Amino acid sequence: TTIDPNLFDLSTGHVFHAEILKYQIPFNENENNSNEFITNSDVLLIGFHHAAFDRASRSIFFNDLCFAYNTNAILEEDGDESLQYIDYSIHERLIDMSTSREFWYSELEEYNLESPLSLPADRHRLPNDTRSSSASVTQVSFDNEISQSFLDYASIHHVTPFQLGLTILYAFLFKLTHGDDDLCISCLNANRYRNELQNLIGMFVSTLPYRAQLSSHWSFDDLVKYVRAKCFSILEHSHYPLQHILAGLHVNQSNISFLETMYDFITISSHSDELSLDGASFKQVSLEQSFEVAKFDFMLTFIYNPLLENNRLSFHLTCSHDLFDEITVRNIGRRLEYCFQQLFSSNQTINRIDTCVTSISKIGLILPEETQEMEDIIFCRQSHVINEGMFI
Repeated sequence: TTIDPNLFDLSTGHVFHAEILKYQIPFNENENNSNEFITNSDVLLIGFHHAAFDRASRSIFFNDLCFAYNTNAILEEDGDESLQYIDYSIHERLIDMSTSREFWYSELEEYNLESPLSLPADRHRLPNDTRSSSASVTQVSFDNEISQSFLDYASIHHVTPFQLGLTILYAFLFKLTHGDDDLCISCLNANRYRNELQNLIGMFVSTLPYRAQLSSHWSFDDLVKYVRAKCFSILEHSHYPLQHILAGLHVNQSNISFLETMYDFITISSHSDELSLDGASFKQVSLEQSFEVAKFDFMLTFIYNPLLENNRLSFHLTCSHDLFDEITVRNIGRRLEYCFQQLFSSNQTINRIDTCVTSISKIGLILPEETQEMEDIIFCRQSHVINEGMFI
């Protein structure tokens, strides 16, 4: 992997880069002026510095690009055509955040911010250890039956896929940590909480703590209601910056455990992989990474892609190899998959739980093959063992 440090420079405002990668350069450059035009299989590479561009900005940028290229005009929206990201930054500094400050303080004031989750790690990182970016990764894709059951449940219970995925993660961590009922993790929040922000390009996304205080007696449906209410309460204060939250608690960011456990849910837009520039069609291509980078100790990302015929719902579990071996992460992923099956599968071989009645403590993490292995263990009487006794 080659990295050019000169592509971006925040000090000079250089946050955008574009180039064309030619699939093949002809020997005769004058032949049909081939070098002057984009042809089939050529790649238009566009990059932004993350300080100026978040995931939601992608579709906004390409919509604006197509409109400008195809009409030779700039897309303007009534009332907000002059709004820019800098306007939001200035506004953010001026608004009264005292209510949000009090909200976040009350959310976290009694939580032990430096106590890590009791995850089944293979190693522990000492305070003076240098963190590497090496990752242990697993991926699980669900069949269409489970994917649809997941979406149907979300619709019936009036929750978003993000909220339902978060509920499953809480229930899973509750079991994985042997009953830890006070869980705090980080979630990525779009932070476009006003209509005026929906079509602005910029870095709005924020990292926020989501603390859940559970009861082992709750059913899964109870937990869903709790998480839904929690997410709505956080949404009202999602604009409050993380650095202000931590400053209000008087803690050192390097010691905050919840920053190492991350959750995200990505929904692929049904229109996000194609665009047309003056009749020329472009389709998104994936640039395969030679290796995964672990930005956190434990990160779970759900991906829902409605464009796929099968396996529309999947998850990636990326953990720091400093703490977790590859086989450990695979086993954690298999147990999370089994948790999903108990909630959403109609397979008769799966012991499906009643989400309305059964407590979350009854969700099983022991895999069916492990249960079978335990049941198959038979202690047989050996032929050389004889009965002997004595009277006293």
